[in-house]
This record gives sequence, C-alpha cells and structure tokens, in this order.
Amino acid sequence: ILIVALATALTRFLPFILFSRRGEPPKYLAYLGRVLPPAVFAMLVVYCLKGVTLISSPYGIPELISVAVVVVLHLAFRKTLLSVIGGTGLYLILVNLVFI
Repeated sequence: ILIVALATALTRFLPFILFSRRGEPPKYLAYLGRVLPPAVFAMLVVYCLKGVTLISSPYGIPELISVAVVVVLHLAFRKTLLSVIGGTGLYLILVNLVFI
C-alpha cells in the first residue's frame, strides 16, 4: 500500500516539481492543455453514440434530443456540469418513461 501511495503522490506532485521553477510552461504543454479537453469530450460523444441504431425504434430520437439539450444548455450557461447533468437526466427520463 505504501508503494502505491508513493507512486500516486509522485504522479500528482511531479508536474509541480518539474514546472514550478519557470514562469511559463513549455509550449507543447500549453498546446496539450488547450486541445485535449475538447478532444476528450469529442471522444466521449462518439463513444456514447456508437451504439445508436437509426433503423429501429426509437430511431435515436432520445439521443438526438439529449445531445441538442446539452448543446443548448452549454451555449446558454457555459457550465459544463449543468450541461452534462441536464443532458444525462433528460436522456434517462426519455429512455425510461417516454420511449419505453
């Protein structure tokens, strides 16, 4: 347990140790910090929608409505957590109560 705890702590503290001496992080880290979050969300969207079938009932309608609500919520409020929880909650309601 001690080795796992040390390894976990090392991975958490290492970036601060390596990059705290300089005022600005390396350009490649700044680039990754800018492009990785949208790329991760895009991958999650593709992963979540990969099993949607458009040729049988309910024809992907709950997913389409939920994705649209996520986009609208995010554009309106710019709160990621609100968008994710709102879209997930709506999807669960649609799948379990509306499109049975």
